[in-house]
Amino acid sequence: MRIGIVVDSACDLPLDYLQQNDIHLLPITVRIGQAVLADHRNEQATLQFLHTHLADRGFEAETTPFTVQQVRDLFVSQLAIDYDYVFCMTITKTRSPVFENANQASFAILNDYRPVRSAAGINTPFSLRVIDTLNLFAAQGITAVEAVRLRGAGEGPPKIRARLEHLVLHTHGYLIPRDLNYLRARTRHRGDRSVSFLSATLGTALDIKPILHCNRGETGPVAKIKGYENAVQKLMEFAARKVAGNGLMTPTVCLSYGGELSELRSLPGYETLRVACRNNNVELYDSVMSLTGMVNVGKGALALGFAAEKADFVG
Repeated sequence: MRIGIVVDSACDLPLDYLQQNDIHLLPITVRIGQAVLADHRNEQATLQFLHTHLADRGFEAETTPFTVQQVRDLFVSQLAIDYDYVFCMTITKTRSPVFENANQASFAILNDYRPVRSAAGINTPFSLRVIDTLNLFAAQGITAVEAVRLRGAGEGPPKIRARLEHLVLHTHGYLIPRDLNYLRARTRHRGDRSVSFLSATLGTALDIKPILHCNRGETGPVAKIKGYENAVQKLMEFAARKVAGNGLMTPTVCLSYGGELSELRSLPGYETLRVACRNNNVELYDSVMSLTGMVNVGKGALALGFAAEKADFVG
């Protein structure tokens, strides 16, 4: 059976990994003033857009995911011919309408695919499953990598589906914003009052950085640490301990950064995590954060994801 994998462009994995493993994208379009870019995970295009437009007015950006009709058209015109079963994994529905659009489109897809497959000489059924990853950014990459691994091992759709739907419940995403004032401006623009003026002002004045945690669609702070680099180091070392202690459910850690990868790899704690992954046969994927991620959390933000039964942050 030909199994396809689809993610949206907020899923932080390197473009070459997506291409090598035939992972298809539902792009999210970002508009800042008159500047528009459809995010296809092209790191150079993302960084150029970042440097040109994000600094001044990024918090005002409007993000637009594929509509129900666009999702339907992509599946019926291409994916329903190329594959027999497709897993579509999206950013958490608590933060974006991508899941709802894809889920609504799935009904039309299953009604409309037959004539297209028949015209291509394919008379077997087509099926798909839309899965809410219940997470965002780097943590979205965990389920995508696991889907690739299971497909490569020859597993069928029922086993892959059960594994992924269990995994999303235990996937943990962490985020450290560099600029709390930007984050506050962005959340206010979106109508989200989760970062107050007082906390942003005090955090900036005292150089206090929150470590935010996302699991099962819910996001909240798990620590407040003085200094961005200090916070990054503590998070990286925490992840390294999970790796070394065999605390992961999959041999995968994903990192993304709102800027150049050379900056990410020079951050304190990165080398500790990289060595821990190498020594324990865990794959470490690092990538430039999606444009969608950067307009929401700001330049220089760090995201990290892994899957574990328990992930109580200890700094």
